[in-house]
Amino acid sequence: MSIERRGSDGLVIVLAGSWKLEHQLPSVDETLREVDSGKPAGRIAFDTSGMSDWDSGLLTFLIRIRDHFAQGKIKLETEGLPEGARRLLDLASAVPERKGARKTFKHESFLAVVGRETVSFFQSSREMLEFIGETTAAFGKLLAGKATVDRSDLFALMQRCGSDALPIVSLISLLVGLIIAFVGAVQLRMFGAQLYVADLVAIGMVRVLSAVMTGIIMAGRTGAAFAAELGTMQVNEEIDALETLGISPMEYLVLPRMLALVIMMPLLCLYADLMALLGGLIVGVGMLDLGLIQYLNETKVSLSVTNLLIGLLHCTVFGAIVAIAGCLRGMQCGRSASAVGGAATSAVVTGIVGIIVATALITVVCEMVGV
Repeated sequence: MSIERRGSDGLVIVLAGSWKLEHQLPSVDETLREVDSGKPAGRIAFDTSGMSDWDSGLLTFLIRIRDHFAQGKIKLETEGLPEGARRLLDLASAVPERKGARKTFKHESFLAVVGRETVSFFQSSREMLEFIGETTAAFGKLLAGKATVDRSDLFALMQRCGSDALPIVSLISLLVGLIIAFVGAVQLRMFGAQLYVADLVAIGMVRVLSAVMTGIIMAGRTGAAFAAELGTMQVNEEIDALETLGISPMEYLVLPRMLALVIMMPLLCLYADLMALLGGLIVGVGMLDLGLIQYLNETKVSLSVTNLLIGLLHCTVFGAIVAIAGCLRGMQCGRSASAVGGAATSAVVTGIVGIIVATALITVVCEMVGV
């Protein structure tokens, strides 16, 4: 590219070679500085006789040149440009840019961010309490025999939340039992107390860890699925259609999912306990050279009904938390595809945070009660 002066007040920008984005294009700022550094011109023309090919890179260059010289009221002659470039340039000039179309980034102060997040937190808390209240009311109507619940849908959801989740629950619980037993064996073997690996695995997994791992698995597997399903129905306006028909979405969509998960979580927890004990047995018998009967007897002595019931309590609460988180985020979903993904992600995060908080609260209460 070069700049030539022709006539008393004319400048000609000579464009040659390829003007495609994939090539190294001349800098617009350098071109403008070179033009402005000389004698002021009254008109700008172009010479593209040596140009081989072009694409949107040429148009970007021309628009920047046009906008710059329009401020100085310098005439821009486009007769020397390719016909296609002239038409596109005229089309870009025909429709002016709408004010506010460009995204602007406004810097917020720290206090403004804290205030906005605080208001959002209390608003989310209020929405969650309202959702829990509506769910409780729907459950009360179910007990009174007035709720609209499809039993076939409920059984299908129980299968999805129960038997379909057995493979992943089996794998995770078995591996966690192996890990707990192995970590405990490394320390206990130093004191000749490797037999108490059975106590460590039995009490730790049955009382808390099996329930926590099962809850986290279901939050990532089932809670996200609930949010995505209800979110997609929200996008497709199926929930609005149910409300138009006089069918309560809470009774028809949310309540079956909550019942299915709350019913199946204790059963999954019992199965996870069994797989965790099996993992500890593999380490105890295979690595610590403990006898099979000896390990089973120690496990039987360490286990108690209290620990089992506390584990089942954990899992029942976790099932309710995961179901509420998944259904709540699904019902709050926006009307776009990206909102469905955001709802699924938020459901998983909310479910896991709820599980951790509930575990801490139940542990504190059990300690205060003395169980």
